[in-house]
Amino acid sequence: MKSRKALLALALGGFGIGLTEFVIMGILPEVANGLQITIPKAGHFIAAYALGVVVGAPLLATIGNKLPSKKMLLLLMIWFTVFNTLSAFSSNYIGMLTMRFLSGLPHGAFFGIGSIVATQLAKEGKAAQAIATMFSGLTVANVIGVPLGTYLGQTYDWSISFFLVGVVGIFTLLSIFFWMPKISNNQVIKESKKKPVAVPVFKNGELWALIALTAIGTGGFFAWYSYIAPLITDVAKLPDYVVSYAMIIAGVGMVLGNFIGARMAEVFKPLKSVIISLSAMSGILVVNSFLAFNPVAVLMLSFAIGLITFTVAAPLQMAIINSAQGAEKIGASMNQSAFNIGNASGAYAAGLPLVFGYSVTSASVVGAALATFGVLIAAGILLYRKQKLKMQLKKTELAIDGK
Repeated sequence: MKSRKALLALALGGFGIGLTEFVIMGILPEVANGLQITIPKAGHFIAAYALGVVVGAPLLATIGNKLPSKKMLLLLMIWFTVFNTLSAFSSNYIGMLTMRFLSGLPHGAFFGIGSIVATQLAKEGKAAQAIATMFSGLTVANVIGVPLGTYLGQTYDWSISFFLVGVVGIFTLLSIFFWMPKISNNQVIKESKKKPVAVPVFKNGELWALIALTAIGTGGFFAWYSYIAPLITDVAKLPDYVVSYAMIIAGVGMVLGNFIGARMAEVFKPLKSVIISLSAMSGILVVNSFLAFNPVAVLMLSFAIGLITFTVAAPLQMAIINSAQGAEKIGASMNQSAFNIGNASGAYAAGLPLVFGYSVTSASVVGAALATFGVLIAAGILLYRKQKLKMQLKKTELAIDGK
């Protein structure tokens, strides 16, 4: 029961992070109007948050690597709550830009350290499910939190959306304080007991390959998601209000896919699960490029893409943790930076064909290509592991023969 409450506290933090990251996309016109700037300029606030995640994840995880996990999670959530609440009081472009950057700093470190804590709280063989429970907060935010925050921001005032984030932050602080047990930094992470001696994190080639896999492979999803609005309205010819429903439908798929991915990581090895998920993502995005004109098909595919994409979350985080032996917090946090790099790079790459006059369905094709590239990286890592194992066996045989 204590472990479940602690995982719920982590999920609540994930809910708040998902809310602040995505709600601004729904209230961007209101924010622009309130600060008397253009909508494209207001879009810089999204980029500022993502930059904060990229910078803050390895930085704060490194700083807090020696601190007890519970204490570090509390400090990160205090930071998150303060600067998201201050975002609501921003009265000009520079002030809001600064607050969004500072709000993004604890994002990656919270998920990175939280995923380590989740594995430590889990029963033997259930580490992936524990990580999925933490990530469930992020997925549920897309179904409940973001639509609610968008409604409040559009109906009343955009600042209310950030006050809502602050309230979630306070509840997360209280739940971590009362429900999270003290966990020693020396406690062995389950499912990693048989791993070899640690390699220094910044010299770990396999870890960097996994981070590249995250940045490129998950960019396939963001290539599609960034252009979901014109896909619904211009290609499928549906009314504007259907975009919100499509995003909720995709969010429901994310919730289910998150837990399916955890089960896949238990049945298969994490990296093999990632290959299966990214291969399926590539295929469904190609199908989407052909069927998006159909109003029913585009909504069904929104659910399927959301589901398939989030089957990769828990297995990929497990693969990172297993690879970053001795520096799990830093590695897991850097993976969150990679997700946000995937967000930005996927959206940028998908926009290039549109610049040259191609249909918005081309964004799905770009997404499929990025997912396929991710599969190739994952396959390369598996091949490297096999070759490394063969070399180790040969050295062992030579040592035995020498004796």
